[in-house]
Formats: sequence, structure tokens, C-alpha cells
Amino acid sequence: MTTKTSATKVEQQEGSMFDAVLARLDIAAKIYGLSEEVAIVLRSPQKQVKVSLPIIMDNGKIEVFEGFRTIHSTILGPSKGGIRFGMDVCDDEVKALSAWMTFKCAVANLPYGGAKGGIKCDPRKMSVGELERLTKAYTVALADVFGPDKDIPAPDMGTGAREMAWIVDAYNKVYRGNFPGVVTGKPVGIGGSLGRETATGRGVMVATLAALKKMNLDPKKVTAAVQGFGNVGLNAARLLSQKGIRVCAIGDHTATLWNEKGIDIQAAIRFAKENNNTLKGFTGGVEIKNTELLTANVDILVPAALQNVITEEIAKNIKAKLIVEGANGPTVPAADHVLQEKGIIVVPDILANSGGVTVSYFEWVQNSYGHYWTEEEVNSKHDTSMNEAFEHVWNNMQQYKSTMRIAAYITALKKVEFGIKAKGKY
Repeated sequence: MTTKTSATKVEQQEGSMFDAVLARLDIAAKIYGLSEEVAIVLRSPQKQVKVSLPIIMDNGKIEVFEGFRTIHSTILGPSKGGIRFGMDVCDDEVKALSAWMTFKCAVANLPYGGAKGGIKCDPRKMSVGELERLTKAYTVALADVFGPDKDIPAPDMGTGAREMAWIVDAYNKVYRGNFPGVVTGKPVGIGGSLGRETATGRGVMVATLAALKKMNLDPKKVTAAVQGFGNVGLNAARLLSQKGIRVCAIGDHTATLWNEKGIDIQAAIRFAKENNNTLKGFTGGVEIKNTELLTANVDILVPAALQNVITEEIAKNIKAKLIVEGANGPTVPAADHVLQEKGIIVVPDILANSGGVTVSYFEWVQNSYGHYWTEEEVNSKHDTSMNEAFEHVWNNMQQYKSTMRIAAYITALKKVEFGIKAKGKY
């Protein structure tokens, strides 16, 4: 239940990602009645680490990179969260994303706390050798932070299975053993799980279908627009189209395309793979502006690219009935009240894109057992977990007469509050 006062408050805090997290936390805490002592704990990360990483580049010169790792919470278990490589990586971003991971893991009912890490760099301008040296230097610098039962990284923007394999190798050499569970998102064959690569996009699909069912909408009679054509957006678009949803718009950093009759997603995927993972030049639709995708005349909008793309002004022009957030933080706080007033249902990021961390948990469990499941088993367990999480959030939305976003925070707060109170103080 976002009041005008609450809307004004979050508008004032739009500049910082972590302030955006706290603004929504405060709203949920007030509606739920969270105790002040628990709120104080959640407003501050447990640990923040910043390291300098001097790397020998291919030209023989040394360049120093900044590395970050923030542990927001270990109340419910070892901290869990990705590592991103990008020029926008900074303290505030990592801190915000670590808090989101705490809430995301709690919403997904996983025995994890939240963390996030990153290196400020441009991976597109670095050679494979430079990236390997940088990744392993980061691992060695944070070897006392990482651990299968302490803090477990995973891929994020700019990283993937290759980088996770490098982390395992460096960590194993530091501790002279074999610790596949120190990261998730590894290649299959060295401890990775089947179904992990598509898990986040699959979670978006499951959340979309669950929401459509609540809205009494037939998947075969609705249209969608998907912003982002990386791992999450690509797989979300592919799986949504397989369920009969007509995907009319897709886009990445090179091109945004519209086709009222529906885009051939498989053809777009083939084109992207043959063209350096970009959509520029794909002829399956007419090129439009990126902002036009967000305000397109479709039933479902899936922002699966960057944060803060749905601003208050963009929200006023969104025509979709349903937004399913594949990216982390795609909606600025000031836009929340606009979307609510327009009656648009928003499946928030900490629920919609939790499929990735859910299957990361499955990978971690399989590493512990030394026994690996089939892709069908992984997908089945994933879908069951996502649907259960959706129901919990939906029920809390109705009970507390709030938006789904605030209901997701309430769902998480209930679980984290129990952990804090059960473990006591010192």
C-alpha cells in the first residue's frame, strides 16, 4: 500500500541504489510491523571488502583494478551472490545488490544470506589471458572471504562459467584441495549443474505464467516485449515464445526490434550467436528506440537488461498489464506508485529472477553430495520452487493489501526476522 508520503520519500532517494533498497525496505517494514532492532540489522551490511588488483597486461604494463565484495547477511546461511565485471561497478551498486540477494534468497526459501562482488573493468576490451589473471588475482585477494560454507560467488553481468572455473582453480591452489562448492555457475563436467545456464530466464517464464493465471489471461492470447538479449532476456524470450506468448519486441545494446506479428526468437538467437552476440542487423523486425520497447503496446513487459530503466516518466507511458523484472533493479522507486495507480502488476526482481540462485543452490547441493541430477530433475525442482515462492508473495500481497514488490520484501522480512530472533544477540 504505497502512500503519497511513501512515494515522496522514495523519490528523494532515487540517486543511490542502496537507498532505493532501504526505501522499499522501510515501506515493507512499516506495513508488516517489523521490529526496529531487526530493521537496524538489515540496514547495514555485515562486511565490505575493497581490494586493489595489479595485473600485468598483454603489453607488459601493469594496470591496477578495483575489486569489491560485500556480505550483507549470513543470518540464514552462507552468503550467496554473483560477481560482475563492468565499468559501473562501485561500492553503492555492490552493497545494494548484496542486500537484494539477502531478500531474494529468503523469498526463494533458500538457506543462504546475501552477497555481491565485482571488478571495475571493461571485459570487452580485455584479452582472455588478461581476464584470467584478473579473475584469479581477485580470488586470491578474497580467498579468506570465499568458502563453500562462508561465501559462495556465482556469475553475473560480464562473467560466466569460464570465470567461475578460474575461481575454483585459484581457490583450490590457495587451499591445496578440491572445493567445487566454492562457486556455482561452473561448467558442466567440473561440478556445474545441468539447467543452470537457462535458470534465470526459466524463472522469468514460470513467474510470468503464474501471474497470467492469477490475471485469468491465456498465454496463447497475449503479447510481450523483452528488453535485453543476454543470458536472461534471450532465454526468457525463447521460453515465453515456446509457451505460446507472442514476443513482439526484443532488444540489446546494439538494436531494438519490433514485429507486431511476433519475432521468430529462434532465428534471432541464431543470428545473435553468428554476430558476436548482438542483434544489430537482424531483419526479423523494424528497428525502434529502446524506450519505445518499454512503452510498446503489449500485455507483458520483461525488463531483463540494466537497472533503473523504468523511470517515473517511462512508467506513465507503459501500456503493459504485467511487468516481470528479469534484471536487478530495473524500476526506480519513484515509478512504483505510478505503476500501482495504473493497476499494473509488477512481479519484482527478487522474485522473478530468483531462478538463477535457486538452481545455484541445487548445484551447491549436488557438489556436496557428489551426485548430479538430470536436466529434467533440475527443471522440475526449479519450477516447483518458483511456483511456491510466487504463491507466498501473492498471498502476502493480498493479506497486507500491498504491491507484489512490497509483498516480496515482507515475505523475505518474515524469514530473516525469524533467523535474527532465533539466533539471539551478543
